Amino acid sequence: MPDESHDPRVFYAADRTVLAAERTYAAWVRTGLVSLAAGVGAKTSLGNVLPEWAILFNATLLVLFSAFCFAVAVWRDLHPGHDAPRRSDVWRIPPALLLVVNGGLLLVALGALLGVWFGRTGGT
Repeated sequence: MPDESHDPRVFYAADRTVLAAERTYAAWVRTGLVSLAAGVGAKTSLGNVLPEWAILFNATLLVLFSAFCFAVAVWRDLHPGHDAPRRSDVWRIPPALLLVVNGGLLLVALGALLGVWFGRTGGT
């Protein structure tokens, strides 16, 4: 039986796992950004279409979901689970950078939430 620790396929599999985790992180952030834009857009574009309470509810839900996505993106990347590769040659995004970027995105989401609740709509 050959030694699997020197098999290049093991290292390539570890690299693919790391890259898949990066794609998952990017998907969470992308979903959060779209949700944030949709929440702010709902507030500014639905002013004469829906009652104010429905606009605030939907916009708040979308902005809170965006904040959730930003938090989960970091959590998923920092806690990959039991199947995380032990060794990979792929350079990973530093955890401190993830925290700074997504922390900033969380602050933007909270600012957007304040804007949804206390800002003026564009049409009125």
